[in-house]
Amino acid sequence: MITTYQRILDIRAKRGAGYFVLIDPDKANVNTLPRFVETATEAGVDGFLVGGSLLVRDQFEAVVRSVKGSTPLPVVIFPGSLMQISSAADALLFIVLVSGRNPEYLIGSHVAAAPIIRSIGLEAIGTAYMLVEGGGTTSVEFVSNTRPLPRQKPDIAVAHALAAEYIGMKLLYFDSGSGAELPVDDAIIRSVAHYSPLPIIVGGGIRTPEEAHRKSLAGASFIVTGNVLEENGGSSLLREFADAVHQPQTAPRH
Repeated sequence: MITTYQRILDIRAKRGAGYFVLIDPDKANVNTLPRFVETATEAGVDGFLVGGSLLVRDQFEAVVRSVKGSTPLPVVIFPGSLMQISSAADALLFIVLVSGRNPEYLIGSHVAAAPIIRSIGLEAIGTAYMLVEGGGTTSVEFVSNTRPLPRQKPDIAVAHALAAEYIGMKLLYFDSGSGAELPVDDAIIRSVAHYSPLPIIVGGGIRTPEEAHRKSLAGASFIVTGNVLEENGGSSLLREFADAVHQPQTAPRH
């Protein structure tokens, strides 16, 4: 059976870059969520991420099941804590916050989560998560108690990405955080794409289709948006983002 990770690689191979929609379980309306997911699927998105830095509402499982039941596309958990695990998803990003030095997010939570993930048969995708300065303090920075990577220091980002690759990570996730003022700088994406063959996911602060296209041209394998859709969601905007990300790429792909 084909794995979700292979499906992700196939999307990159087929389209050059893919577009993921991030759904925050705290902000999702379970009554209207199925229609939104169906609309996004029809608009050309490539998959859905479900997760958030905090959980203040007891509906994570319901949200994952609702998304999964409304689309044939990959549904992947983007966990902010041990509480965000569900057998209803296709896979889970097994995130290591390599940009920080907090041992809880480097190995502590992973040891606690691993037996649960194995017991429910959930596919885990080793993902190096790197928080990048986004112009202000974000939820993930506060909750993880870690400093983000500097925006204007691509060499530091490259060093972290290479370390993650050599450790054996399968994906690189660069994020300026939910609702960030500034997205990940193109120079960081371009530099990392030059040195590492791993798929690069980029999220946080991407508010326009044009900006999404620039990130894909810089070398991002997948673009993630969440907040902009919560504020201005609609089929037309979803399609504009999908079309922008799927435009022919000129940046070299490994």
